[in-house]
Amino acid sequence: MNITVALTALILAAVGALSQGLFWAILAIGVYISFRILNFADMTSEGSFALGGCVSAIIIVGLGWDPFVSLIIAVMAGMLSGVITGLLHTKLKIPAILSGILSMIALYSINLRIMGQANTPLLGQKTVISVIKGLLPSAKELGMKDSLLQTLVSIGMGLAFVILVIALLYWFFGTEIGCVIRATGNNEAMVRAQGANTDLMKILGLAIGNGLIALSGALVAQSQGYADVTMGVGAIVIGLASIVIGEVVFRKRRSFAHKLMAIVCGSIIYRIIIALVYQLGLNTNDLKLLTAVLVAVALSVPVLKKQKVKVHREVR
Repeated sequence: MNITVALTALILAAVGALSQGLFWAILAIGVYISFRILNFADMTSEGSFALGGCVSAIIIVGLGWDPFVSLIIAVMAGMLSGVITGLLHTKLKIPAILSGILSMIALYSINLRIMGQANTPLLGQKTVISVIKGLLPSAKELGMKDSLLQTLVSIGMGLAFVILVIALLYWFFGTEIGCVIRATGNNEAMVRAQGANTDLMKILGLAIGNGLIALSGALVAQSQGYADVTMGVGAIVIGLASIVIGEVVFRKRRSFAHKLMAIVCGSIIYRIIIALVYQLGLNTNDLKLLTAVLVAVALSVPVLKKQKVKVHREVR
């Protein structure tokens, strides 16, 4: 009986992690744009993630606006933070990592100003999940627990937003401007020699990436029922963990669409691992250590495989 209860708890934890993994996958895609496509170590992510959640929460609670409208405004706020980081780097010639750190530090105070307090609860407020849930039959009519229906709606919403983001990015980065942004990250000098404005491409790329990160923050805030100024702490590492896990597990995928889907799968795998480890009794204070270990292991796997192949060839 105890085994059955434990397995049920693990399955429920994995299902819950799936919904969170989809929302956090949008953060990972935003981090991917700056770190992989632009080759820009953007530390703004932690601030813009919390910015999205804070903006969305205060618009819902303070202004009483529609939660979907709050997502749009959160994306715009995130894009603005990316533009500021880009201007600090391109116009004031501040190093990339330092310009991101400056924006991140500034956003902490800005987020406090926006909410007027350290956190804003969303319990009892309309969210994108509660709105969609209200359109469906009640949990009692469907013959399931309300918490399960909530989780299923979250999964559906997360999947819808992920598909929309991937479709839009696949289209955009296939356009001329999108190709120039990708080329800027690969070879900035070559792009500049062709007469393109690389500074503008960096700013645009950072704006898109941070806009997606803010969208993720807004969705996570509405999903978990509150926004907090510290909710972005460790967001960069989480995004990188999702990217690295996705690249390791789906390393043979070469097309841009496949890479984006691999990141989504990596985010889900990461969240499921964290959820299962929690069920096994992990201390929450050790979460950051576990994340660092996961990233280190995922990064070392391709290197160890190459060394193994090299040794095998030398022996032969």
